[in-house]
Amino acid sequence: MFAELAGVAAAQFGPTPALPGVELRAAARDAMGVLDLTARDVRVERTWTDGDLRGEELSWTVGFGPRTGAYLLRPRDADGPLPGVVALHCHSSMKWAGKDKIADGPEGPSPEVRRLRDAVYGGRAFAGALARRGFAVLAHDVLAWGSRRFPLDVPDGPGSEPDRYDAAAREHEHVVAKHCAALGTSFAGVVAGEDLAAAAYLRSRPDVGPVGCAGLSGGGLRAGLLGAFDPEIRAVVVAAMMSSYRDLIGTHVHRHTWMLYPPGLPRLGDWPDLVASRAPAPLMVQYALRDELFPEAGMRRAHAVIEERYRGAPEAYEAVFADVPHSFDVPRQEQAFDWLAARLT
Repeated sequence: MFAELAGVAAAQFGPTPALPGVELRAAARDAMGVLDLTARDVRVERTWTDGDLRGEELSWTVGFGPRTGAYLLRPRDADGPLPGVVALHCHSSMKWAGKDKIADGPEGPSPEVRRLRDAVYGGRAFAGALARRGFAVLAHDVLAWGSRRFPLDVPDGPGSEPDRYDAAAREHEHVVAKHCAALGTSFAGVVAGEDLAAAAYLRSRPDVGPVGCAGLSGGGLRAGLLGAFDPEIRAVVVAAMMSSYRDLIGTHVHRHTWMLYPPGLPRLGDWPDLVASRAPAPLMVQYALRDELFPEAGMRRAHAVIEERYRGAPEAYEAVFADVPHSFDVPRQEQAFDWLAARLT
């Protein structure tokens, strides 16, 4: 049925236009209803040291909902401005935690976070590992995750409270997406607005220089949007979050967050078109060839789309194909860290 529907839609709407990057970014931002948000009333809640790292727990408001919680990590004895990276947490059907999936606060990770890291991050908090390489790394929560999660009624039952919350939240995301749509924005548009605010805050700090971003899966989706909508993001890493839309139809659409399907975007361009609309600015995409969430054909098609967008600056696009499942494991993290260092320092 969906294949037939795709044929009808294509016949009526015609081929997706190949808008130039600047036009595509503007049209997509408007279609998605990306909010213009600012990190206001930024507070340092506490500071700590952990071996060779120094951390700040921050909070700010974007004008609605609970205060945003964030960690800023940097080498303990670093002098002068450091290159900055906005580290974007994944979706992973785990909303109890946000920034804590990828960055350690003073208390360390919960058992649920450890389990997730073992599954997709090679067992480590990549934000801290990146900070140890000489970066100022900001990891923050966004709408529906961590400090920004909804006060759902979680029923009693087996398992931990975080696990029960996440089970309830999985059945709640469509409600969030519907509310955003009814307000003229989208789930992706709200989250992108919060990420834009976080990146602007990081750049505003006198101890931070050029800023890039990186994320896995849902964090890679956020990295792609942030790189498309913020021209001051110098370098972008998208890990295990790339495919053409057409190759998801019928088999993989249901596996993904509502954020991957903002209203109006497919009429303007494919997902890889939007991510590559930042060309010729630096972009790394990591393709996990055994990724159960994306078909290889979709990854290959996306790669071809991005290569075409970067035809005038092929050296600015780094494609990494690895025979691994859906993950941002330690070898891929180290590749990304080296690549970011070459472009931000």
